[in-house]
Amino acid sequence: MFTGPMEDRLAIRELHETYGDGVVRFDAETWGSVWANDAQWDFMGTVLEGHAAILETWNGAMSGLDAVSFSCVPSAIEVDGNRATSRVQTQEVLKAKDGSTRMIGGLYTDELEKRDGQWLYTRRAFEIVAEYAGQEG
Repeated sequence: MFTGPMEDRLAIRELHETYGDGVVRFDAETWGSVWANDAQWDFMGTVLEGHAAILETWNGAMSGLDAVSFSCVPSAIEVDGNRATSRVQTQEVLKAKDGSTRMIGGLYTDELEKRDGQWLYTRRAFEIVAEYAGQEG
């Protein structure tokens, strides 16, 4: 469901797109800019606390990859004042440094806050809902 002011929903959608842009370009500064300092990231069952831990884990995960294609589609954005929730479906193609590829369909479930005029993730949970692992070649 999509509820709340259109301006806030657009800003949250752009936040999701900034996240994806950071992934595709391996740009830690861009990717990290969407997280609150006190954010929590549930990354497939591993819960990370705080911006520094989140960024460190992301950098580690990205270090094994040569290329990533990442797209996301918001399936819900619900704004209530300076807080919001969202669900985002993703499709990723990951090319590892060993030449293998994975295609992943994922789902993010988010909690966000508007702080100093900027929407940020305060909690983000990711789960894989479909996956195909290809082989080298």
